[in-house]
Amino acid sequence: MKAVITGATKGIGRAITNIFFDNGFDVAICARTTADLEAFQTELKAKNANQEVMIQTVDMSKKAEVKAFAKAINEKWGAIDVLINNAGVFMPCNLADAANEDAFETMMDTNLYSAYYMTQVLLPKMIEQKSGDIFNICSIASIMPYGAYAVSKHAMLGFSRVLRDEVKDKGIRVCAVMPGATLTASWDGVEMPKERFMTPEDIANSVWSIYALSKHTVVEEIILRPQLGDI
Repeated sequence: MKAVITGATKGIGRAITNIFFDNGFDVAICARTTADLEAFQTELKAKNANQEVMIQTVDMSKKAEVKAFAKAINEKWGAIDVLINNAGVFMPCNLADAANEDAFETMMDTNLYSAYYMTQVLLPKMIEQKSGDIFNICSIASIMPYGAYAVSKHAMLGFSRVLRDEVKDKGIRVCAVMPGATLTASWDGVEMPKERFMTPEDIANSVWSIYALSKHTVVEEIILRPQLGDI
């Protein structure tokens, strides 16, 4: 079994990688920092040297790099079983401020287009084998107006819904995962008790539980929030 996870060395991506690897999957992972990837690869291989950990340094805001990673996976593995489009970036900005154009474009490229290009390259072989699972890590911002960031996450939810409709008769399940405040590096510097946040492991456990359901069932969308609500 083979899983691909983007943005895999930190936070939710790291937790998802761990749970799939711990359940016997070979994994292909990417991130922007080579040293982080190599360290994580070493950590995973220490748990089980017989499982494969494919790594590639990728800036997910760059179309050519995203497609190169997906192409390398196809060439090495052929069809995969699970694709987790997790890579994302948050950059606070307002839509009306022209000075924020670069930030807005970076969020759209990273949070939406990276998932589109990964899926575009990897999906045909999943269709050939008539099976596969695609998890798109969206956000509570997919349904809330949390600044310009929310535009990219609303779009990611729309992408998930359309993709689900396109492949539902091809044996492929698509799930949009919408977590609220999760204790990751995105919240560094925020002075709030850890108990106010969800943990990345909670999100990863939810993804795994959804994957483990009978293939007769798909969870199309799931919202996870801290017990006390949004932050």
